[in-house]
Amino acid sequence: MELEKIIELIQAVSESSLTEFKMEEGNIKLAMKTDKGDKGKPVVVEAAGIQTVVPAAVEPAAESAPKQVSGNVVTAPLVGTYYAAASPDVEPFVQVGDTVKKGQTLGIIEAMKLMNEIESEYDGTVKEILVKNEDVIEYGQPMFVIA
Repeated sequence: MELEKIIELIQAVSESSLTEFKMEEGNIKLAMKTDKGDKGKPVVVEAAGIQTVVPAAVEPAAESAPKQVSGNVVTAPLVGTYYAAASPDVEPFVQVGDTVKKGQTLGIIEAMKLMNEIESEYDGTVKEILVKNEDVIEYGQPMFVIA
């Protein structure tokens, strides 16, 4: 079972009224137990004989109303670490106010030691950069606004 699926399962159990959950898939055994009466109490997860404590605050953080963005949004095509430049001692690929062409490199996402260039899907001007250098990026996360 993939780590992402386990995390999704933990979140689903945490958000439900279940207090205990056990699952076996092949040679993987997963057990989760929580005390729903105490929100501050951590969830205990045991997988393949290894016990892990996951903070009870698995709930998504309270987000303010989504900011209205006008323009074309470039989203992350994969999960990884975002880099604004090819190396720490050079200028970023783009900055707010720069004019970009479709196919131009906007940044890099490192995933599994591979550097993946993020290219602009649009012609225009970089209106906003929604991520910071070395941020961990999720799939589909908005990264740039191009108008």
